[in-house]
Amino acid sequence: MKKVRAGLAKFQHEVFPRNRDLFESLAGGQNPEALFLTCSDSRIDPCLLTQTKPGDIFICRNAGNIVPAYGDVVGGVSATIEYAVLGLGVKDIVICGHSDCGAMKALLNPRHVAHMPSVSAWLRYGESARFVVEENHSHLSGEERLNALIEANVRAQMDNLRTHPSVAARLAKGALTLHGWTYDIASGEVKEFNPARGSFIPIDETEPARGHTGVRLAS
Repeated sequence: MKKVRAGLAKFQHEVFPRNRDLFESLAGGQNPEALFLTCSDSRIDPCLLTQTKPGDIFICRNAGNIVPAYGDVVGGVSATIEYAVLGLGVKDIVICGHSDCGAMKALLNPRHVAHMPSVSAWLRYGESARFVVEENHSHLSGEERLNALIEANVRAQMDNLRTHPSVAARLAKGALTLHGWTYDIASGEVKEFNPARGSFIPIDETEPARGHTGVRLAS
């Protein structure tokens, strides 16, 4: 906690004063451009990755960047999606998986989390992705198999997203776009699922997404 407290002190005495106008403008409400749904992994920082400021993106994090299908469970993920779409009117939802994901490793090797009943139960929402890998990528092993699962899981959770009434309705009227990303921690590369190709390709090879280029807070 020493490092955390030191960071808080720097924020209060240095960062906040330099960005006071931004925080004052946000004090009365928010108007984020997108919902960014990613893993709880401590190595993932959505705002650092996207170079966005407070107020730019609405964030939902959980183990394995999982979205239960609508009706399966009433909880924080479903509520966050519904509020982002209907309450805040976001135009885009990004589901971002990442390399070396512990949740995906556990999905491949359930015995590793057998002593964690809550984790084991949660990972059942990624079972469809595991079956895809087992049926279509059985020749892969090690890191290649894990990466195949990471991509399959992003696609599976995008499918689950479409079962949510708020999402389905906005998709039908063309008012919402879903994006599936994978982030490689070691290289910084981000790939996006391209429906036309049926595969994930580097972001710099895709069409530029609408929106702005954000910057980090002055520190």
